[in-house]
Amino acid sequence: MALFDTLGFKWNRESVPREFPRATLERVIFRFSRMLPEYVWDAGVLEGNPFTFPEVKTLLEGVTVGGRKLSDQEQILNLAESSRHLIELVKNREFNLEKSTFCSLHALVARNEALEWGHFRGEGLETRFTPEVALGERGRFVPIATEPGAVRLNGVFAGGIHSLQQNVSNPFERATAFFLFGSLQQFFFDGNKRTSRAMMNGVLMTGGLDAVSIPAVRATEFNSRMINFYTSRDATEMMAFVLDCHPEVSQIRQLNPGLSAVRDLPDIKYFGLGDSMKQTTHDEHSIGQGNRGAAEDLETMPLSKQQTRALSLEDTRRQARENWRRNFYDKRANQLEHQVDSGHAKERANEEKTQPERDGRLDFDPER
Repeated sequence: MALFDTLGFKWNRESVPREFPRATLERVIFRFSRMLPEYVWDAGVLEGNPFTFPEVKTLLEGVTVGGRKLSDQEQILNLAESSRHLIELVKNREFNLEKSTFCSLHALVARNEALEWGHFRGEGLETRFTPEVALGERGRFVPIATEPGAVRLNGVFAGGIHSLQQNVSNPFERATAFFLFGSLQQFFFDGNKRTSRAMMNGVLMTGGLDAVSIPAVRATEFNSRMINFYTSRDATEMMAFVLDCHPEVSQIRQLNPGLSAVRDLPDIKYFGLGDSMKQTTHDEHSIGQGNRGAAEDLETMPLSKQQTRALSLEDTRRQARENWRRNFYDKRANQLEHQVDSGHAKERANEEKTQPERDGRLDFDPER
């Protein structure tokens, strides 16, 4: 099929819902604006950004959050600014599924993060480096090579946009197809999925549909399904997953009774925010009773279980402190114990005097 050939992937078009609850442009913009902190936080988590939801809200209110890397802070601010830019484009009816809109969003999303931003690979100073997508044990995905002028990339983009506009009238199908099109073809050096999701939401809101945010709690599932998409070039399950993240998914399923539900992937365990809070409370209580808590559990836990266990921020910090002590401080202490030269007695005494000060420095925050 010409549509699939130009985009580079396929999907079961019968599995895409045809009926949607529609709203006015003003209403979908209002809802997206209200959920902006949540959207930015979700997008940040998908990129491995350590900012918590309260910290994102604080930063978006104009208050600097201490103890975070400037690069992490800038990524959050870039996501917020690009989202506001998207809102203005949609509100002023200036959003279009075209290269100029795509690049203008990328210029904000990937500013000071990508090798170059605001234009396709090969249109700037760098004309040889081709980024690859890591797929873990499944290998790596290699997109179209970067070349001067991005001739092939521009041809693929123009062909894909033309095919979507001519063959796909369903706003949800067109939006999700473009998200996966941009993610697959890797038009930029970095920030492709983030920018393509922004374009997806622009198409949705322009069509009177609510924007979609991939929940942070489903980040593992998102990454797993994206890996399957890169290797199979079949977008059916990924489109179903995006639908499952839509805020009106229940009503959409009622309007499309024959729609199949998204299938769970193996080896994925879901955790709610409430579960994480309970786990953190339990761990803090255990530490108060003198137990080593999560750090000790991780040492004896099989690797397969470690990979699916949800760690709270406190768990992560505690584990980092324990690793630091084990790898650095304990080794040095053992070395000092074996020193019997009387000439070093005074030095060891000084070490013991400054012990409380050194111990105080051990309780550091790995996120800082």
